[in-house]
Amino acid sequence: MSIPNHIIDQINSQADLVSIIGKHTTLKKVGNEYKGCCPFHGEKTPSFYVNPQKNIYHCFGCGASGNAIGFLKDYENLTFIEAVKELSKQTGIEIPEEDNSKISYKKTATPRPKKTPSTAQSNKVSKVSTIPNPVTTTPVENLAPITTPTHIQTETHHVTGLFFNDDDTNIDSLDINSLDNEMSHQAANDFMLDLPNHEMPSSLQNADSSSQEQDGNLYDLLENIHQFYINCLHNNPMAKHYFESRGLSNQTIETFGLGYAPRGWQHLEEAFPNDIEGLRLLGLVRTSEKGRDFDLLRDRVIFVIRDNQGRVIGFAGRALDNDVKPKYINSSDSPVFHKNHVLYGYYESRQHRANDWLVVEGYMDVIALYQAGIYGAVASMGTAVNEQQISRLLNLNPVLTLSFDGDAAGQKAAWRTLEVSLPVLTDDKSLRFLTLPDNHDPDTYLAEHGKQAMQQQIANAAPLSQYVFSYLSLKHDLSIAEGKAKLMAQVRALTNQLPKGSSFKYLLNNDIYQRVNGRKMSNAVTRDVMLNFTSTLTLNLNIYLCLLYQPTLLNTECNPDPIKSIWQRSGIDKIKPSEKDGKRIHSLGFELPPLPSWQDFNDTNLIELVEAIKLVSASLTNKKDMDAHCIMGCVSNALNEILSTHWADFYQDLTNRQVDDVEPFLTELLVRQLDACLLAQQKQHTNILIKKITMDRRQALLKWTKTLNKN
Repeated sequence: MSIPNHIIDQINSQADLVSIIGKHTTLKKVGNEYKGCCPFHGEKTPSFYVNPQKNIYHCFGCGASGNAIGFLKDYENLTFIEAVKELSKQTGIEIPEEDNSKISYKKTATPRPKKTPSTAQSNKVSKVSTIPNPVTTTPVENLAPITTPTHIQTETHHVTGLFFNDDDTNIDSLDINSLDNEMSHQAANDFMLDLPNHEMPSSLQNADSSSQEQDGNLYDLLENIHQFYINCLHNNPMAKHYFESRGLSNQTIETFGLGYAPRGWQHLEEAFPNDIEGLRLLGLVRTSEKGRDFDLLRDRVIFVIRDNQGRVIGFAGRALDNDVKPKYINSSDSPVFHKNHVLYGYYESRQHRANDWLVVEGYMDVIALYQAGIYGAVASMGTAVNEQQISRLLNLNPVLTLSFDGDAAGQKAAWRTLEVSLPVLTDDKSLRFLTLPDNHDPDTYLAEHGKQAMQQQIANAAPLSQYVFSYLSLKHDLSIAEGKAKLMAQVRALTNQLPKGSSFKYLLNNDIYQRVNGRKMSNAVTRDVMLNFTSTLTLNLNIYLCLLYQPTLLNTECNPDPIKSIWQRSGIDKIKPSEKDGKRIHSLGFELPPLPSWQDFNDTNLIELVEAIKLVSASLTNKKDMDAHCIMGCVSNALNEILSTHWADFYQDLTNRQVDDVEPFLTELLVRQLDACLLAQQKQHTNILIKKITMDRRQALLKWTKTLNKN
């Protein structure tokens, strides 16, 4: 039996080597590796190491080393074929049948009449070809000279039976301008013109060469197509502007090999006329019901998909026009590309030796995080992340963070990922869930708040127990016994999927049972139930509603002002310059800025609400809905409209989940605003001593916040 090398490579790279070897010896994580006693020879001092990133093992005692296939052969006495088949079952990577396993294809000689560009076209080609290409172009041995079919003229004309829609709806006739057609021809010609003369393959110099009849290689073809897309990007200002408008630098564009697919319906066939069979095998050229070929990706920016070795295996295209549906199109599965076994950004993160891993929803999220210096973000290929992928990431780091959008679709995906992860979630591994505020995804959150704020969001991601309770408590009425029973039934169904002998199974069941029955209403639990994944409320709107729900938090005899309370509880009010530094600051004409208050939020609605609550505080009845309407009657019509729009849903959500105290949640909201105020003070002042005091205040606030999250 002959197994293709690329299948063997995929199986070796996806195999869970730590778990395979862990069945025969105890392994403990040491840095980025695992260490234990060698299973091949008796030893008391561990000298056996497993590197999950490279997926290899080595013993410094006896010299045994290899990969997953090698371990099964040497330790379990399996043949090569038996070892590959066993790993195929574990990884889910199927070994293809013999007739489907080839990654080669027949190159065909397709003579086309050579196109003679007009003077205007020649000038255009000359001008475009002088644009510097920041990416080194690989020699393209699969191209023949680009020619234009005789039915495409240089003036406006009528074309019959040439164009059709994505859904194969035939358009029998279209009036078009030839300039649109020539864009795809021009892109292909520009691609060839950018090749240095000494790199021009012989197939381009002599279209009748017998080399056209040789077999082509899909990996080589994919690399050539990739270079074609890159060249098209640098020759299309609109496509290049799309990436620049998303904040990507030229270096990032080059690192991720971003490109552009032209508008023409047959641009790949025209650029690679001898590789039609290969293009069809890759799914990049499709055939309509009437038997006419068309390119899958047209007028789309291109994201290149790489395997674990960095080889190009497919492409994803994003429409430049947001109204075009579908917005994203991925390459179909092919002999070299299997969506279920690939994570976008995995190769790039491995190149940077990423330690912390984060699963996100979009390609741009991966790229934006990488550009910001946050390595380890990966995304699936338009399908759900599967158990094997989760297992592999957890072997690289026992803590994995999942970041999904807060809308219904995003949270459904997060819950599905949770379910598929449970069978591999041993006691030493954990999942965390990140839902960014104000409907942000990582890309937009980074653009608005920066790297440090994003890192803090990741660090504060909710643990699995918090996420499960928060998610399920939104779906069941916990004010009645039936709702509690349904929630616990779902929890038991989840925990039954955990590995056999898991201690987490008992602990999670018990923890959520106590929350449901109100025996554990600590600050942490209050934060749990306040997680609202589908909320469209802004940070300040949440502050309004919390104050409306619990107005007694504001300046009563029992409770100090919430902001003053934060400064006192965190000890920040005691952070002051030394007497010597204070004199220096004063002598230079500076004053140490006061600690931020309500006025520093620059929100007139918030200040109006705070004043209204203080005004009516003596007449409040502690009946939440009644008090809220009393307060709303004391504010302006504009603010009243804002509050009344959101109040009913907010009140219903909290009362259904039996939340009486929102102080912990309000504290978290205020801390985020106060941190932003301190950062503004830090940037505003030029005096080094004042900057240092402000920085000390921010660090103390962050440290105090972390202690709150542990409670």
